[in-house]
Amino acid sequence: MSIFDFFKKDKSATSSPEKSVGLEKTKESFFGKLSKALAGKSTIDNSFLDELEEILITSDVGVETTVKIIDRVEQRVKRDKYINSNELHLLLRDEITLLLTENKKTPDVDFNLSNVPKPYVLMVVGVNGVGKTTTIGKLANKFKQNGKKVLLAAGDTFRAGAVDQLEIWSKRVGCDFISHGMNTDPSAVAFDAINKAKNENFDIVIIDTAGRLHNKINLMNELSKIKRVMSKVIDSAPNDVMLVLDASTGQNAFEQARHFTAATEVSSLALTKLDGTAKGGVVLGVSDQFKIPVRYIGIGEGIDDLRLFNPSEFVNSLFEV
Repeated sequence: MSIFDFFKKDKSATSSPEKSVGLEKTKESFFGKLSKALAGKSTIDNSFLDELEEILITSDVGVETTVKIIDRVEQRVKRDKYINSNELHLLLRDEITLLLTENKKTPDVDFNLSNVPKPYVLMVVGVNGVGKTTTIGKLANKFKQNGKKVLLAAGDTFRAGAVDQLEIWSKRVGCDFISHGMNTDPSAVAFDAINKAKNENFDIVIIDTAGRLHNKINLMNELSKIKRVMSKVIDSAPNDVMLVLDASTGQNAFEQARHFTAATEVSSLALTKLDGTAKGGVVLGVSDQFKIPVRYIGIGEGIDDLRLFNPSEFVNSLFEV
């Protein structure tokens, strides 16, 4: 399977050159460097492992995850006596896939909302500028395309234009929208949204939140309050707290993840802007370091350019010639 086929599997997607070229940047950066490092080598020695370490770090996999991968490769080489490049590709592919799948503590949530409570409550967090509101809009579109009744809640009441931006998305998608306007209590918005979703038989309610990082204590208090208020309406709410990260920021994504995982219990990740970066290794590093599964990836600017993340297919695409 090529990287093109990986995305064609989503039947709702329309084929475009931009989608294919986008993730090729990560593939070319990682696979290209790996191929050069392996050129002319018949054994996997310490000099190659040093080069592999550099390749992984410069691909924004992160130091901790890189060390873990190198250790696993060394153990496998000693145990199984891998000696050539083809076998090393298989070894690396297996170990990287394993790292991604190890963090799947909860089942995937598909766009049909199979086997999840109703209404399903999704709280979305992330700093301003990572594509949080756009991701919410694209998610709403996916659920709507699958016949689901969707409610968007404008809980980012502090950023200028955030409420209006989410309302525009609701109209574009054709789903319901609830707001109290700017500079209002986001917890009250969440409370009313979940009540509405519960009473009017919605399948899913997606709640936007503010993305300020200037004061971690205030952020923690605010997100905790929103969650407490939600649980007064539905005990299990929120069912998912999804952190949206911009893959193109590389190591900054790690710092953002550090702030938000300290402020609230993040249960899934969405990685945006993978179409415009060679830093796709951040997908692996952030998921591994924070033990949070990647659920969605954004690979373009179009309304359909959001995909369920499949670890095996993603990793296979990096190693496909």
